[in-house]
Amino acid sequence: MKLNSTTLYKRLSNEEDARACSGISDKACREVPGNFLKILFAQFSTKLADSFSSSKVVLPWLLASAGAPAFFTALLVPIRESGSLIPQLLLGGIVRQFQQRKQFYVIGSLLQGTMAALMAISAVQLEGAQLGWTITVLLVFFSLSRGLCSIASKDVLGKTIPKARRGRLSGLSASLSGIVTLLITGSLLALQQTSLTFIIAMLVTASLCWLLAALSFGLINEYAGATEGANNGFKVAIQNLNLLRNDTQFQCFVTVRALLMGSGLVAPFIVLLATPHTDFSGVLLFVILTGLANLVSGLFWGLLADRSSRYVILLTATLSICIFLFAAFFHTVLEPALSSMIVLVVYLTLYFLLAITHQGVRLGRKTYLVDMAKGNKRTDYVSVSNTIIGVLLLVYGIISGLMAQWNMTAVLVLFALSSFAAFIVALKLKEV
Repeated sequence: MKLNSTTLYKRLSNEEDARACSGISDKACREVPGNFLKILFAQFSTKLADSFSSSKVVLPWLLASAGAPAFFTALLVPIRESGSLIPQLLLGGIVRQFQQRKQFYVIGSLLQGTMAALMAISAVQLEGAQLGWTITVLLVFFSLSRGLCSIASKDVLGKTIPKARRGRLSGLSASLSGIVTLLITGSLLALQQTSLTFIIAMLVTASLCWLLAALSFGLINEYAGATEGANNGFKVAIQNLNLLRNDTQFQCFVTVRALLMGSGLVAPFIVLLATPHTDFSGVLLFVILTGLANLVSGLFWGLLADRSSRYVILLTATLSICIFLFAAFFHTVLEPALSSMIVLVVYLTLYFLLAITHQGVRLGRKTYLVDMAKGNKRTDYVSVSNTIIGVLLLVYGIISGLMAQWNMTAVLVLFALSSFAAFIVALKLKEV
């Protein structure tokens, strides 16, 4: 079994010497092949679960099918994203008190699976506003659990996987999940399965995927790490805010990450622009394109991030600028003169390109952050940056939402300007 794990690791990581390590201890180096596969399976399961419970597609379908007011649909993405990010400053102070941190990922995954299962049960028994409120409350607890996983996963990844293999691992999991998502959603499109019963089945499947992720991550061989500042988690959390003032490189990274938020926020707007040109079942196309984007770009971005995560950030910022500007031009100038079929194809293409770009943004910033620090400082970086981004995400989401009520083109221009600013600031980032 040991030999098989090592052989498979060498093939997946293109590693001639499976014990060649950088950025981790000698003891952890011996466990890299097995840990690589366990983390890969956990990330794959998590990404699959995220696809089956997507707040951009699946949950909106669920609420629409049950007759819930549109108000609740508008809350889904901000709650899911901000709810998992804002509490991380405090959660990071708690997690750092423990020498081993994989158990926090296990707990977080089990809680996410439980919330998904409760959403499925609620969909069977409730409808309308009652279901809307129930899903909203469950999503809050779901997001908090997701935040716990975020802190633990990056810390364990940094302790168990060499620097030059972290981006590849994340890219592989994204590509593998893309294949499965593509197969499932493609079959659904062919069978025209978009019923409420099927959506409930997707949530149950997501719950099982999080259970598998918890089991796989729990098997990781993690050695004890540093626990400095373990006396008072809340006090440590407040002190960590000083990183934004004293650490210039970290300050630059957080600024870039904040300015690139448009790559993740724009997806619902593109779907909204395409809605008049498609029917209910056509929404499956967007899910398929997300899976296809993960499949074709995940490993590419992962390999590129291992060579230079800074370059990935710069490249994806440039791509974001181009896509946002073209989308604004198309919506304002070209769309009125074209047929619905052509317009739909263009928006699907834009969504696909944005999905590829956002995958690069995520892998680039994740790899950069993990490589930028070691030990507890990595945990501090993750918790502080995620908390700040969570707050800014709410603000950015409210601003873009209000602008969308006035003019959709203005939102796209805002995202383009923000991405341009991100590119300028990213030039100051150092290679890690």
